[in-house]
Amino acid sequence: MSDESRRSTVARVEPVPDEPVAIATVGDERALLVADYHAGYEAGLRSERGVTVPSRATERRERLLTLLERTDPDRLVALGDLMHSIGDPGGAERGELEVLLESVPRTIPVTVVKGNHDGAIETWLTEDEAEIETSVTVVPGAGIDLGAGTVGVCHGHTWPTPATLECDVLCLGHEHPCVRLEDDVGGSRVERTWLRGELDPKPFRPRPEYEGLSWLSDGAIDPPRVVVLPAFNDLVGGTWINVPGQSFLSPFLPAGIASGEAYLLDGTRLGPYQSV
Repeated sequence: MSDESRRSTVARVEPVPDEPVAIATVGDERALLVADYHAGYEAGLRSERGVTVPSRATERRERLLTLLERTDPDRLVALGDLMHSIGDPGGAERGELEVLLESVPRTIPVTVVKGNHDGAIETWLTEDEAEIETSVTVVPGAGIDLGAGTVGVCHGHTWPTPATLECDVLCLGHEHPCVRLEDDVGGSRVERTWLRGELDPKPFRPRPEYEGLSWLSDGAIDPPRVVVLPAFNDLVGGTWINVPGQSFLSPFLPAGIASGEAYLLDGTRLGPYQSV
């Protein structure tokens, strides 16, 4: 594939300016991608750590609904960790998700890529399907091809399916990438970031399930691009990708990303993530 063709492919996934979401274009369909919503996070802080934080459920929901109205997608795709509790959701968390899904316009189907925090989400969504008018489909966290081998999506907590790795672009969450920025007087702040690059074949080659993938052979060119989305929930923290000694969460990162670059939500290119 030529450089021009590769640039065209990359343009299929376009971050929404100043927001931790992206639009993926697959044929005639546009999907809004959102990762790591973590509904019920505040309830989790109370039960897990004894920390009381006012709920931002309404703010999260209104923000997502505004983005749906602003971008007018054909589909909403949640790249895992739609909810926060690893087991069955509690009252506040389940209530937040039910209200959220009931609020999504019924003309926009929802695909949930199951994350490590999503427990048995497919079970109770099925139980509540009479109350949730929007069409909701739950798929495994290892991912799916959104269509025609263009954009693959997974959560990132496990190895992706071969089909997702055959796509031109792989999008995932789970990592919550952030950078720590320091100023001249010693102050610092942490910003959510996008992490983008190409898949590096080295960690994938030893795994038998990937045998036969063309881009894993010696001398192959144009491996798939990879896009790691920032967390939608701005309370959850994440991996400080530019701080030495930080462990990545995904089993194929950071080894699986070559020429990785970081971008702020406003589109500012920070350059190679390790040297930011």
